Amino acid sequence: MSASRKPAVVLVSGGMDSAVVLAIAREAGFDVHALSVRYGQRHTSELDAADRVSNALGAVAHKTVHVDLRSIGGSALTDDIAVPTDDDGHEIGVGIPSTYVPARNTIMLSLALGWAEVLGSTDLFCGVNAVDYSGYPDCRPEFIAGFEALANLATKAGVEGSRFRVHAPLMRMSKADIVREGLRLGVDFSQTVSCYQADADGRACGHCDACRLRAQGFAEAGVADPTRYVAGVIG
Repeated sequence: MSASRKPAVVLVSGGMDSAVVLAIAREAGFDVHALSVRYGQRHTSELDAADRVSNALGAVAHKTVHVDLRSIGGSALTDDIAVPTDDDGHEIGVGIPSTYVPARNTIMLSLALGWAEVLGSTDLFCGVNAVDYSGYPDCRPEFIAGFEALANLATKAGVEGSRFRVHAPLMRMSKADIVREGLRLGVDFSQTVSCYQADADGRACGHCDACRLRAQGFAEAGVADPTRYVAGVIG
């Protein structure tokens, strides 16, 4: 770790948003400690992508923590529940979809907070977004503000006077804006995996909310979509 750069913990899922957040944190002068979580998600190829992205974008460390959320289920990503797609008439943003994982962002930020305390860091970064998202309650500004308040109340560092900050730099950005920012920062989006039901090789289904929002972002940015799709899906 550089003596002139502050450490920060960045949640890295392997998707396009967290890759851009990692690049933003690096540009802001932080030594990035990338944190991924294997929580029992069906699309584990995103964790391979998280490792690629962390290495490519200069993280000083990349840690993957295991948390078994499949044991409690309750989500199409951690249980035997079908992922909603455009094929079954699912509309993005109408209600909270079955791909919502109970307490996922709370758990992930808590793990990031713990690592940050160990590192002597007061800066956490995550890729939540309140514009182009699927209706998740833990992707709203109110959640980020609430967790930041919790971090400063519930930690030794916070009680002793350190001030934690939860950075969510993509909160107000559209997917097209995120694509443009990523390209400016040199993010190779072909290394990322966003699909909720990607196969073992990281190929996307092209029909889930994550795929549809991602494709829309590249289209609106006027940029060729580098996503690899399963056979028969045209990107």
